[in-house]
Amino acid sequence: MRRLPRPPASGFRPPSSVLRLLVSGLRVLASGLCLLSAAGCLKRETAVQRGNREQVLHRGIGNEVTELDPHLVTGVAEGNVLRALFEGLVAEDPVDLHPVPGVAERWDVSTDGLVYTFQLRADARWSNGATVTAQDFVAAYRRILTPTLAADYANMLYILQSAEAFHKGSAPDFAQVGAVAVDARTLRLTLEHPAPYFLSLITNPPWYPVPLATIEKHGSAYQRGNSWTRPGRIVTNGPFGLTKWTPNQVIVVEKFPGYWDAAIVRLKAIHFYPIDSVDAEERAFRAGQLHLTEFAPVSKIDAYRRDSPQLLRLDPYLGTYFYRFNTRRPPLNDVRVRRALALAVDRGAIATKILRGAQRPAFALTPPGTAGYTAAAGIPLDLIAARQLLKEAGFDGGKGLPAIDLLYNSSENHRVIAEALQEMWRRDLGVEVRLTNQELKVAHAARRAGDFQIIRSDWVGDYLDPATFLDILRSDSGNNYTGWANPNYDAALFAAARTTDSAARHALFQQAEALLLEAAPIIPLFHYTHIFLLQPSVKGWHPTLLDHHPYKHVWLEK
Repeated sequence: MRRLPRPPASGFRPPSSVLRLLVSGLRVLASGLCLLSAAGCLKRETAVQRGNREQVLHRGIGNEVTELDPHLVTGVAEGNVLRALFEGLVAEDPVDLHPVPGVAERWDVSTDGLVYTFQLRADARWSNGATVTAQDFVAAYRRILTPTLAADYANMLYILQSAEAFHKGSAPDFAQVGAVAVDARTLRLTLEHPAPYFLSLITNPPWYPVPLATIEKHGSAYQRGNSWTRPGRIVTNGPFGLTKWTPNQVIVVEKFPGYWDAAIVRLKAIHFYPIDSVDAEERAFRAGQLHLTEFAPVSKIDAYRRDSPQLLRLDPYLGTYFYRFNTRRPPLNDVRVRRALALAVDRGAIATKILRGAQRPAFALTPPGTAGYTAAAGIPLDLIAARQLLKEAGFDGGKGLPAIDLLYNSSENHRVIAEALQEMWRRDLGVEVRLTNQELKVAHAARRAGDFQIIRSDWVGDYLDPATFLDILRSDSGNNYTGWANPNYDAALFAAARTTDSAARHALFQQAEALLLEAAPIIPLFHYTHIFLLQPSVKGWHPTLLDHHPYKHVWLEK
């Protein structure tokens, strides 16, 4: 190293004015270097900080979005995106989700509760500038009910007069269906039976209008596989429009200035991130990359409770986590084997030890207290009965029973639950279970094809009524997937839908749920509490039972 010369022996020191100039020059130099190397001298702005400043919400949605066609989606992640892009006749209040005007500015209901007449607002627009009309809604309903589309949620529209008959082919003339465009701004819907929850029902994606002319530019409107929902093609009518969709990375929606209520929309954009790993999602939140997550790792709930309770949300949630059995495949085509597995599940241990007391054990499918209904029947922990049933099925102590495959979509939370059941069944019944994990869209394809023995599932209510849970196991439901069918179950639900007396209606639900739990095509595990992480800068995000949060009422503060 080259050495600087020593000061003269006389002890000479430069004048203080010179020292001040030298120090000042060094400070200027250091400041310049800091500006050239912001990472070294200035703390880099996080996505959350920038989003707070620019009104851009960064949201984790857990799973990859497989489709943005309102008539084909079935997942929660897709619904969370679609609610930014589309709007139905009726929207939801941000605090308690009661029905409020959407595309329809007002409506009238006949005295018998069967006919709803909606008056559409004149300034409702598609993102291509066209007016949203009553004919758009009628065309949308015809599309989702057309059998060739194979829409899983088509049965949600069976509430319309003759819709079920049209969908099943017994009434091929759509003019018989209770959906009529009286004129461009007047839509009349006639129901099969009164339904006090109807206005809440039609806030869901299957009831959204779709731009039929746009869809037909890219293929058949009545077949799957149409690519009309890609950026640059999709036409929407909600408060935001789709600008970017990079699979497995991000979906970006930006405020639509032509939306009829654009003046109230404060967010400029929303970035949706599909992150299958709950651990990775939590790390992104901690690093300031997300305003909120879809989930929180169960392994970190206690730490957040202790160290950062202001970031942890445990919101009530109308949902049930369960496993589906494929009742078409042996050995699960034997009800004794299914019931043995169901009776050997310690739900209390799962809820308290694995899920850290944040979820409620589920002994039935319908969450207790749903619109005043709580199932009387249940599936308890009963190892003696479970072992006896397995013995009666010819598999005493599990001997002779082939290994059973359990499929779950990739997630650390799902894995630890599956491992717990695997150990319970091995230890208490002698049953070997092999675990397989797949990414969500692959698991969904397997579910649709019936290519599974046991598959992880859940159901979140679409509206506040027991029917939203029990209807998914009807023999004609596109969301059944188990192969199980019981005409008495179907008949009880059919009668409940047409019964106005609350007590009588609940008695029919009790009858149906008892049949379901006795046949055990599913194993209820726990009822949801929505556990997630939320930055304090997110405002207007209220706890709601359906976990819907109208984005037009959400904003960010610095």
